[in-house]
Amino acid sequence: MQNGPESTASTGSAEPTTSELAQYIDHTLLKPQASREDILAVCAEASEAQVKSVCVNPVWVPTVTEALAGSGVLTCTVIGFPLGATTTAAKVGETADAVAHGADEVDMVIDIAAALAGDRAALVADIGAVAQAAHDGGAILKVIIETSLLDDAAKELACSASVEAGADFVKTSTGFSTGGATVEDVALMRRVVGPELGVKASGGVRSREDALAMIEAGATRIGASSALAILKAS
Repeated sequence: MQNGPESTASTGSAEPTTSELAQYIDHTLLKPQASREDILAVCAEASEAQVKSVCVNPVWVPTVTEALAGSGVLTCTVIGFPLGATTTAAKVGETADAVAHGADEVDMVIDIAAALAGDRAALVADIGAVAQAAHDGGAILKVIIETSLLDDAAKELACSASVEAGADFVKTSTGFSTGGATVEDVALMRRVVGPELGVKASGGVRSREDALAMIEAGATRIGASSALAILKAS
């Protein structure tokens, strides 16, 4: 379930319009020092631009849900963020709490060490439990694999484990590690998950050109703190 624009790869069609491109974007503010005023400003921008969602830390989910009510823009939050090195039970609890307070989408960070160790069972169990908690509350799950910390084999394992575990999307990056999205990683992820799952490119996507390159490679969602700059350039 991609829950976003249907295009998953280049089809030779025209570039998306501004309104179409907006529907790829999760307008993101995850800085720990963000204030209530900062969060409300992002919500106002998102409502005006009609992006897909606003993505914030869990503490701001009730605020964002209230601010976006009736706008058509979704509330997105992050789970096990930014390291992924919390227990599955903690991630499940965090997910259930976020969904109960209005989150429509949750972006969880995987157990990166398990991916590097080749522990598929651990990955499937961790992702699957969070997927169940999200789906039970009517939300979708995006799985952040933190591509900058993985080799290609671990990236492929994390993506295939996400498919097996029932995730809705795979996502490149938290934006808080050693690197962000690359066209090559998006293409790899799209190849592994096939056409059914969404692929979210996040981290370092700052321009219209960046966004279009990620979409061309197979991204169906773009995580960006520079959403307005991307859209104004279109």
